[in-house]
Amino acid sequence: MIKIAIEKKLLGANGQMNLRFQAEIKPGELVTIYGPSGAGKTSVIRMLAGLSTPENGKIDVDDELWFDSSKKINLKPQSRNIGIVFQEYSLFPNMTVRGNLEFALEKGQPKAVVDELLNLTELSELQNRKPQLLSGGQKQRIALARALIRKPKLLLLDEPLSALDREMQAKLQDYILQVHQHYKLTTILVSHDITEVVKMSKRVILFEDGKVKNEGTPTDVLQLNHLKLQRADAI
Repeated sequence: MIKIAIEKKLLGANGQMNLRFQAEIKPGELVTIYGPSGAGKTSVIRMLAGLSTPENGKIDVDDELWFDSSKKINLKPQSRNIGIVFQEYSLFPNMTVRGNLEFALEKGQPKAVVDELLNLTELSELQNRKPQLLSGGQKQRIALARALIRKPKLLLLDEPLSALDREMQAKLQDYILQVHQHYKLTTILVSHDITEVVKMSKRVILFEDGKVKNEGTPTDVLQLNHLKLQRADAI
């Protein structure tokens, strides 16, 4: 079980925002944090990854404290068992596909996992090519495979498909679901795409203005939010 209760003051487009995020995520869940741009979704992901520090709160992952402000615990990103994929690919241009994956291996970790992931993401035939010779969808598959190299306890996906066209988005959504199920991952996806949310997740957390506004099934949460927007427009 992952228990999250974090707070941080942020400076947004409309001034200072007091971000507060609280959630419990069960092992094996794929949960989406859904909301408009500027809501603070990426800040939540960065705090979970250890790339940004909350001002208050706690992050408890299977009874291991990754962050606890009261106990002054704040594990470094490399000490948190995570995989993370952003919208940017962040691949090493001078390395081949295989080289990018092997670079992410832990010391002493068998290289067999590289072949496994190359096969799973259908990159085996491209393993000797460098990133500049690949499409955006292929690069994002490499980024996903690299995030899985160390078999993470938590996979964080920060709008990884938003820069791709609809057809490629649909294909990579299928890949992510396949990988999530194959490795029995616990996954948090950040998205503002309703179609993606409905397809990918069984539970969605509606996040607006730095606050959790609602959570539940995608159908229930998104329908309720749509009704609220309609009422607001009618006033």
